[in-house]
Amino acid sequence: MRIQFPAASRTSALMLTVLVAANVTACTSGSNPVRDIAVAVGAGPKSAPTPDFVARSRPQSLDYMPIGTAEEGRPTPARSAAEVKAEEAELEAIRTRNEAAGAAAARLGGTPPPEPVKLPVNKPQRPARTTNSNPDR
Repeated sequence: MRIQFPAASRTSALMLTVLVAANVTACTSGSNPVRDIAVAVGAGPKSAPTPDFVARSRPQSLDYMPIGTAEEGRPTPARSAAEVKAEEAELEAIRTRNEAAGAAAARLGGTPPPEPVKLPVNKPQRPARTTNSNPDR
């Protein structure tokens, strides 16, 4: 025996499939048709204008540097051998100063920890008797 589904359930299944497909495609790209329709009707979120300080801090055109091409010249000239030696001597002096400060800190940190404070030991007391207690029992 063959089972036949009513046409209404086929139509609703097709509409549900189209709706799910539309939602999935809306999530994958930069545009969202559901949001665009809601904004056009006036029910969607309102977009705020860009603040002046943001607009001023961004470049007018976002042209990206092409990959694999050399940029013309350096922004600063290369250092000479004498300048490199002077920088190395300055860094060596800083390293020596830091090692001396570390050694002084290690000497100060080498003191033994203080002894713990000894508190007097309290002896346990006998439990107090209640007034209703009978000592003969």
